[in-house]
Amino acid sequence: MIRDRLRRHFILSAAAGALAGFCSLPALASGSAILVLGDSLSAEYGLPRGTGWVALLEKRLAAEKRPATIINASVSGDTTAGGRARLPGLLAQHKPTVVVIELGGNDALRGLPLKNTEDNLGTMVKAAQQAGARVLLVGMQVPPNYGTDYARRFAGTFEVVAREHKTALVPFFLEGVANGADAATMFQPDRIHPSAQAHPRMLDNVWPALRPLLR
Repeated sequence: MIRDRLRRHFILSAAAGALAGFCSLPALASGSAILVLGDSLSAEYGLPRGTGWVALLEKRLAAEKRPATIINASVSGDTTAGGRARLPGLLAQHKPTVVVIELGGNDALRGLPLKNTEDNLGTMVKAAQQAGARVLLVGMQVPPNYGTDYARRFAGTFEVVAREHKTALVPFFLEGVANGADAATMFQPDRIHPSAQAHPRMLDNVWPALRPLLR
């Protein structure tokens, strides 16, 4: 009788182990869940579908055989206040492992107080971190016609938030695009939104900071 019980225990234990191994496979296969919370620069405004940097990121991850699900929750015209309001629901719904925050440019265009932008960014970073996600903050800069002091303080806002919350940072999303030698060809006719030609460079600006977060 004892031998029979031991044999049944062994069979049940082996079956449970096999089931546990089987159940772990989807988690391993799914890899990272990357939530991109941005504005028109990430929402493919004015571009053919599949040519924006987020779509190019998805292709790069597939080419490198890095399993990941990308949720592009970007909305054209969105501000940091809008992103702050939307983020809790997105975190609860998608449970991302990485959150990319690309917001702030529209705050500057609308002349919103820098303190508000800083507070909103900090709140979003903190919420994502408390939800267990690693965060990448994508920084922006404004043209010189905004004034040297304002431009310096605006760019510094992203650095302050990243330093305070110890998060990864892309200092300037449009590096090599807005300040490149061929800047005239890098923008759509409105001179605000980058053309499809610019988006591979934008991805290259994001990738070095994002890649370490995809562990």
